[in-house]
Amino acid sequence: MGTYRKELTYHTKTRRAYINITRDVEAALAESGIREGLCLVNAMHITASVFINDNESGLHHDFERWLEKLAPEKPYDQYDHNGYEDNADAHLKRSVMGREVVVAVTDGKLDFGTWEQIFYGEFDGMRDKRVLVKIIGASE
Repeated sequence: MGTYRKELTYHTKTRRAYINITRDVEAALAESGIREGLCLVNAMHITASVFINDNESGLHHDFERWLEKLAPEKPYDQYDHNGYEDNADAHLKRSVMGREVVVAVTDGKLDFGTWEQIFYGEFDGMRDKRVLVKIIGASE
C-alpha cells in the first residue's frame, strides 16, 4: 500500500470561478504510480470547493445564479461574519458545494461515471489557493 500527496495551486482573476481540474488530478495520479485505490481531492481553503459534475458552461452559469440567490455577495452588511473581510457569502457557498471528492482508481485511471469531471469552485478569489490531492493504494 502506497500513498502520494501533491498540492495544486490556483489563482483566479475574478472573485468567483469554476475551473476544470480533472487533467491536473490525472497528472498527479500518473506521477503517483498507484494503479488501484482511492484519490481524495480537497480544497484547502474555507471559501473554495471541489466537486464533481458535468463540464458544461450553461451548468456553471446555473451554479452561479443559484448560489447568488442562496447567498448573495452584497449587501455585505447582511452577514454577521463580515467585518475584516467581506466574504461571508463565500463561506456559505462552499458549505453548499462541498469541500472534497473521492474517486476510485482502477487500472491507473480515475474511475468516473459518464460525463463526470472534477472542478475547483472559487468563491473569494484573486489570490493563490491550494488544492490537496492525496492518493492511497497499490502500485503494480
